[in-house]
Amino acid sequence: MTAPAIPHDEEVLGRAFDRRLARRLFAYARPYAKLVAGALALLLVAGVLQLAQPLLTRHVIDVAVPARDTAALRRDALLFIGVLAAQFACEYGQVMLTSLLGQRVMHDLRREIFDHLQRLSIAFFDRNPVGRLVTRVTSDVEALNELFTSGVVAGLGDLFTLVAISALMFAVDWRLTLAAFGVVPFIYLTSHVFRIKVRDSYRDIRTRLARINAFLQERLTGMRIVQLFGRERAEGERFAALNRAHLDAHLKSVTVYALYFPVIEILTTVALASLIVAAVPRVASHVLTVGTVAAFLQLARRFFQPLQDLSDKYNTLQQAMAASERVFRLLDIERQVGDGRERRAARSSSERREAAARGETRGVTVTFEDVWFHYGTDGAAEPVWVLKGVSFTARPGQTLALVGHTGAGKTTVISLLLRFYDPQRGGILVDGRDIREMALDELRALAGYVQQDIFLFAGDIASNIRLAAPLSDAEVADAAAQVGADRVIRRLPDGYRHRLGERGASVSVGERQLLSFARAVAADPALLLLDEATSAVDSEIEAEIQRALARLMRGRTTIAIAHRLSTIVAADEILVLHHGEIRERGRHRDLLGAHGLYARLYRLQTGEFADGERLS
Repeated sequence: MTAPAIPHDEEVLGRAFDRRLARRLFAYARPYAKLVAGALALLLVAGVLQLAQPLLTRHVIDVAVPARDTAALRRDALLFIGVLAAQFACEYGQVMLTSLLGQRVMHDLRREIFDHLQRLSIAFFDRNPVGRLVTRVTSDVEALNELFTSGVVAGLGDLFTLVAISALMFAVDWRLTLAAFGVVPFIYLTSHVFRIKVRDSYRDIRTRLARINAFLQERLTGMRIVQLFGRERAEGERFAALNRAHLDAHLKSVTVYALYFPVIEILTTVALASLIVAAVPRVASHVLTVGTVAAFLQLARRFFQPLQDLSDKYNTLQQAMAASERVFRLLDIERQVGDGRERRAARSSSERREAAARGETRGVTVTFEDVWFHYGTDGAAEPVWVLKGVSFTARPGQTLALVGHTGAGKTTVISLLLRFYDPQRGGILVDGRDIREMALDELRALAGYVQQDIFLFAGDIASNIRLAAPLSDAEVADAAAQVGADRVIRRLPDGYRHRLGERGASVSVGERQLLSFARAVAADPALLLLDEATSAVDSEIEAEIQRALARLMRGRTTIAIAHRLSTIVAADEILVLHHGEIRERGRHRDLLGAHGLYARLYRLQTGEFADGERLS
């Protein structure tokens, strides 16, 4: 079974503007249309106000000053201050509205991505580094925030400002306008080169950031192994190389920006100088007024500023298109079939007691019918089958045990039963229903799974126990007491409110295993799945857990993976897996009497293994 892998960042760059992606992206802004409309309205007002200041300047120089009209000067000064205040208010409001828009869109998009990730198959996570997925939820979504806060809306405002200023300049004097616009082709050429260079730098930065995130996630998760094998210096050097590559990519981007803006400033200065040169003879011949030239100088500077900003916004748009393509590729990955229903609530303790009093059977019948499975060919001509023609039935009230050497396929059986993966051949039935026709939440709500590799979330102990069920504090305490976890919890400073570290690191492995048993008990499962569940506890606690399990298994269906065969001697049926096939099946006594694989495994563990004897 294969799962799609997210391409490396350098493989997904995106076009500068993709209509399909843009329509899909802007759909996230549709619920906030009022914010968009408000921001656009303020930008348009601010654009119009930019025209007022040059006109006021021309009036002061050409009319008020020559006439020595003090009242007109005061009036123009007050109008100028009023225009500045109105511009400030418009820009402040526009920034607030666009920032609010961007944050709300990011909130919605991140929530959708996280919800989607929780519904993807386990095979997907096998093939995609966690660090790269974190980059999708963080950095890529942040790039989309830039699009909404300082990209599209502000870009439309810049376009309006350019059109308005150009129209006014041509209306006042077309000759001076042409003199000022003589450098526009050079600005376009410079901006075009800038966009290409920044595009390459941006791709390089994103790629190297994703590699840093993936590296950090893996090393921080495996810090025990790093320190155990003295890998600190070697891993530090590898991180330093990744970090240096990221720094170099950023420095290239900084270099491009450091060159672009001075070049644009020089071209703007050339344009102003051209305007003055063209204006001087006309002013001298009294064809043009000094006030008009002063107004033109202000208009020209206001014209080149949004022109310069548009190039930067074009880059923002391009970054957002690349980020949105990566995000939507993730969102387009198909979820597992039948994942649309909510997990059913577990029954309350009173309901469980009433069901037990009535003698109800709480288990389910699990049937594997000629199941074949492999994890994917990975380019090989023939798949490596992990399970080959596996068939068995586990019934309510019975315990089915799976034994065999490492890699025989024991854990894969449970992974298929929980639909972490789907078999390539055969079928798996629960109470006669193919599990592929069941909602995932419905299927998984039936099972309580105690793994050998225990995972606890950072949070208090009570929330980890009631993970799958809305239980009261009394019911949580009852579940812990059933497996002896309450003694451990009482020793902790805050009892059930004691906060665990990441992955439950603040308690021992054995204590984590006890808490995982309490979690399984609290879920009141019809199907109990145990994967070497008592491997990390001492003999005394194991005996207590076995007594609790005897009560817990009553009426339920239990499938147990065991490496220590002494823990499953009372199982109703034992399946011996060897290279993905069921080689033997039966009860403990019968299998010992058959003198086959199981008997040899048992003698090996009890010290009765003869010299030279081995599994085959």
